[in-house]
Amino acid sequence: MSAVRSAEGLAAAFKHALSGIAHIIRHERNIKIELAFAALALIASVLLRLEPLEWAAVIILIALVLALELANSALESLTDLASPDQHPLAKRAKDAMAGAVLVAAVGAVAAGLVIFVSAALRLGGA
Repeated sequence: MSAVRSAEGLAAAFKHALSGIAHIIRHERNIKIELAFAALALIASVLLRLEPLEWAAVIILIALVLALELANSALESLTDLASPDQHPLAKRAKDAMAGAVLVAAVGAVAAGLVIFVSAALRLGGA
């Protein structure tokens, strides 16, 4: 495979990925909420002058929650395609994936509280 063809394939892959992200942002309520919280976390990170490792943790946690939300949306679409009628196994799959997003979101909030409270105390001289 030539370098040009490989680069075209990579460009197409990025285009498809960005298209998928844009579709989910336009059509899914939860990711809009998560993006709002991500923006608040980034603003708090700037205001509290986080250390580099704290920044890294915040960014990783935001990426984890958003990635799981994208995966959740993908699984819901595939499940609806495979099982248009209600089925207990389809419900179980959807609920489990939604649970994974919830676990990540709760963990991100808990870790964020630790990071932001510590940074606020450090800034306040405590």
